[in-house]
Amino acid sequence: MTDYHEEQNAELEALESIFCEELQFLSREPVAEFSITLKSEHYDEEDASKGAIVALRFSFTPTYPDEPPEMTVDNLDGLIVGEDEESSLMEYLEGQAQDNLGMVMIFTLASAALEWLNQRCDQKINHREEEEKRKEQEREEEEHRRFEGTRVTVETFMKWKLAFDEEILRSKKVKKEDTSSKKLTGRELFIQDKTMNESDLKFLEEGGEGVKVDESLFENLDELDLDDLEESEDA
Repeated sequence: MTDYHEEQNAELEALESIFCEELQFLSREPVAEFSITLKSEHYDEEDASKGAIVALRFSFTPTYPDEPPEMTVDNLDGLIVGEDEESSLMEYLEGQAQDNLGMVMIFTLASAALEWLNQRCDQKINHREEEEKRKEQEREEEEHRRFEGTRVTVETFMKWKLAFDEEILRSKKVKKEDTSSKKLTGRELFIQDKTMNESDLKFLEEGGEGVKVDESLFENLDELDLDDLEESEDA
C-alpha cells in the first residue's frame, strides 16, 4: 500500500533544496500548500518589458501523486499579462500533470511552466522587434518617396489625366455660363443678330410696291461733280 504522506514529505524536502528562495509554504498540515515563483530568462524587476514572472500555487491531494495536485496561478506579471495567458498556462500544466500521474511531478510542472514562460516571452519580444522593424522600414520608405518623388505609372497617369480633363470641362462650362449671363451692348446684339443685316432688304422686297420715290429729287444728279465728291470723301 502506498504511503502518500511519506512520499509527499520526501518530495517537499527535495523541493526546498532546489527552490531555496522561490518556494514559500502557505501550510503543511493537514495537506501541504505552497507557491513557487518563477522568472523568465531575461526578467528584470526594473524593466518588466524584458521578461515575465509567475507565482504558481500547489496543493497536495490525499492521493497525490496518483492524482494531479491542485494548481492555480497566483500572479503573472511583466511582459505576459492577462486572463488569456493565465488560462493558456493552466491548460498546459494540466496536460503535463496528466502525463506524469503516479510520479512526483512538482519539479516537472515547475520546469514546464518556466519553459512556457520563456517561450511566451521570446514570442512577445520577437513580435515587438518585428513591429519596430516594420515601422522603421515604413519611415524609411516614406522618406525615400518624399526625396525621390512619386513614380509615374500608366495607372497614375490615367488617373491624373481623367482629373485634368474634368477640370478643363468645368472651366469651360463656367466660362460659358459667365459669357451667357453677361449683358450685351447694342452693337454686340446687332452683330450677333444676323437677321438685322437683311432687314432693310426684306423691308424693300416685302413692301417695296408701296414705297413711292420722288424722282424730282434726283433730276439734277447729272450736274453733280461726283469726282469732286469722291475726292472730298477721300480727304
